[in-house]
Amino acid sequence: MISTETLNIQGHIFTAVTVYLPKTTLLTISNDIGYIMCGALDVGLLNSRLADRRIVAGRAVGVKTIDELLKAPLESVTYEAEKLGIVKGMIGEEALLKMI
Repeated sequence: MISTETLNIQGHIFTAVTVYLPKTTLLTISNDIGYIMCGALDVGLLNSRLADRRIVAGRAVGVKTIDELLKAPLESVTYEAEKLGIVKGMIGEEALLKMI
């Protein structure tokens, strides 16, 4: 099953997607600039093999809900995210606000 919801964070709209899979759940929160995601995100791949796409993204590990993803510190971020001031350790909500 897949669920989506619209999030309003300080007046800015983001889309949250939850994908329920056997034994795991994939979580993303995005806008037109970039996204944050659960531990399934491979930041190394985005930074190396997909570098030409200049993807703005961050990864939080150990999260099980959208609310946890918003509050969790990012474990890793892409080079393009760093250019926007998004850094490792920044909480998800703060990172999203850098994507506006």
